[in-house]
Amino acid sequence: MKIISFDALRTLHLPQVRYIKPESMYDHLDEIKEADWLLFPQYWQLNALVHGLKKRIFPSLATYMIGHDKVEMTRTFRTVVPLQHPYTIIAANTPYEAEKIWDEMPSPFVAKIPRSSMGNGVFLIETIGQWRDYLAQTDVLYAQEYLPIDRDMRVIWVGNKIVSGYWRLQSDNGFHNNISQGGQVEVALIPKEAQDLVTYLAESLDINHAGFDIAMVGSTPYVIEINRIFGNQGLPNIQHDVNTELLNYLNEQHLLSITTLTDQPIGF
Repeated sequence: MKIISFDALRTLHLPQVRYIKPESMYDHLDEIKEADWLLFPQYWQLNALVHGLKKRIFPSLATYMIGHDKVEMTRTFRTVVPLQHPYTIIAANTPYEAEKIWDEMPSPFVAKIPRSSMGNGVFLIETIGQWRDYLAQTDVLYAQEYLPIDRDMRVIWVGNKIVSGYWRLQSDNGFHNNISQGGQVEVALIPKEAQDLVTYLAESLDINHAGFDIAMVGSTPYVIEINRIFGNQGLPNIQHDVNTELLNYLNEQHLLSITTLTDQPIGF
C-alpha cells in the first residue's frame, strides 16, 4: 500500500509513509496519482486532490468540510442533533444583528470567533462592554448558550471507533476547559451517553478523525464542537493509540476496496 503524507509531524511515527510538502504537490503529481492514500492534506489542496485527481484522502472530505469552522459545525449539528447542541445564533456583524443578539441571548453567554482553536477566540460575555470588545474582533457573530458546567470531555474518534477520551477540568484563569488554556486532565469513565452521541455523529456524518468536545448537563450529552486536528497532550499514550487505529483503518479500507473491485462482474 502506497501512502503519502502532507503533514510530517502528525505522521512521523507511521511506517513506510512518504512525506511531500504541500507546496511541492505539483512537483510530485506522478507519485500522488500512484498513491493509495493521501494523509492530512491542507484545506487548499482538497479540490485538486479529491475532485481533480479522484484520490482517497484521510481524514475524510466530510471531516474537512464540517470541521472547517464553528459555523459549519453548528449548522450541521443543528440539523442532525438539534437538542444536543447548545442554542446558537449566527449572523453578520452589523449593528442591527449585534443589538438583536444582545437583547435575545440570556446573560451570560459565550461568543466565539468562527475559525479559532485551542480555546482561542472564545469569550464569556457578561457585560455590554465585553460584547462590544468581541464585536471589534470578528466579521461573523457567533453567540452560544452558556452551559452550566465546570468540565467537559475530549473524545477521540479515529477510523470507525473511539480510541481514547478524557475529562477536561476548568482552568483557574477563566471558564476555558482546553488544556492549552490551563485546563486540567482527569482520567475517568466517559459516560455511555457521550460515547453513543460521538458514535452517532461520526458514523452518520462520515467523520473519521476528530476530537469531539462533549459536555454533560445532567445525563444529557451536548456536542460543543469537533477538532479535525486535535492535540495529543491529554494522555501519554494517545498518539500511539491514534497511529495504531489509523493504520488499521487504512489497511481495512484498502483491502475492502480491493475486494469490491475483484467482486465486480466483468462487462461485455
